[in-house]
Amino acid sequence: MTSPRFRTGGAEDADRIAALHADSWRRHYRGAYADSYLNGDVAADRQAVWSARLATPAGTETILAEHDGRLVGFIHVRFDDDPEHGSLVDNLHVVHDLHRTGVGTRLLGRAARAAAERATHDGMYLWVLQQNTAAQRFYRAAGAVAGETATVSAPGGDPSKLTGHPRKLRMMWPDAAALSRLAAHP
Repeated sequence: MTSPRFRTGGAEDADRIAALHADSWRRHYRGAYADSYLNGDVAADRQAVWSARLATPAGTETILAEHDGRLVGFIHVRFDDDPEHGSLVDNLHVVHDLHRTGVGTRLLGRAARAAAERATHDGMYLWVLQQNTAAQRFYRAAGAVAGETATVSAPGGDPSKLTGHPRKLRMMWPDAAALSRLAAHP
């Protein structure tokens, strides 16, 4: 694949982002999220979330990766989300058939560059499901260090959307500016 084109997402992108987000959750969140949720209203739920986020993007940026008009990945970062850890990578998803092609690495680098330019705190972090060991390997390869664990918050605050009490792990980059080099060199 030739290099994707990157741009900032807007309200008009909510449908495509929600569809990719729902597909990613269906593939990677089984066992943590209830099958009834993943097989049911996850797409509508993600549509509502992304429509709201993109309508009021203050303090955030959503970066899209596109190839031949197809959305192949996105990342959403909330600047200065945490006084100790910095900016939150709230979502990073790449279409399944393009995993391990550098798209996620370049999105992560672009989010780090945006955080380095727009946030006051140097750090960047995200939460990953403990069961998602492939994503943890990816983040570690990008220089993240593991922090504490916590219980996953239910989507929309509805505990019936979870299976039991899944755990998540904080992955951290103390210096987003150093991570931003990944934007150009996957």
